Amino acid sequence: MSRIGKQPISVPSGVDVKIDGQHVKVKGNKGELELDVLEDIEVVLESDILTVSNRVESRKVNAFRGLTRSLINNMVVGVDQGFQKSLIIEGVGYKASVAGNELTLNVGYSNPVVFAIPEGVGAAVEGNKIVLSSIDKDLLGLTAAKIRQVRKPEPYKGKGIRYEDEQIVRKVGKSGAA
Repeated sequence: MSRIGKQPISVPSGVDVKIDGQHVKVKGNKGELELDVLEDIEVVLESDILTVSNRVESRKVNAFRGLTRSLINNMVVGVDQGFQKSLIIEGVGYKASVAGNELTLNVGYSNPVVFAIPEGVGAAVEGNKIVLSSIDKDLLGLTAAKIRQVRKPEPYKGKGIRYEDEQIVRKVGKSGAA
């Protein structure tokens, strides 16, 4: 039984939800998102409360019920407030800059790495911090993961690109010089 799937989703004022069969469309002041729901899952809107229920009782459908509820909740929160993710660049000479929809990363390679920011994601650079913002939580997380993949933080000096709330477990180096 899905505990997450049972929870109702409250729709804030200013957010419009339209359900057309298995297609859910959420529109708010920041934008618009859409989702196609599985045939075995039913989404019902009653007086600003969204509920997700199963049409067929099985473990698989129950798991997808919780997933669907989380995705719809992220859509509602995204079009109302939006999401942000911050990345920190650590290392001597490491820096980033944004021009249009391209993020240029100088992170220790011989040439700068140019990363194309997908449409729907905004980026800003403040010193050694990259702030990404979007209404789509999935796209935001995927973009942040791809940027982090350019230069993962290494465990000895901690150099690289890491999430703001990520803790890097540091290793002790060689103790050869005595």
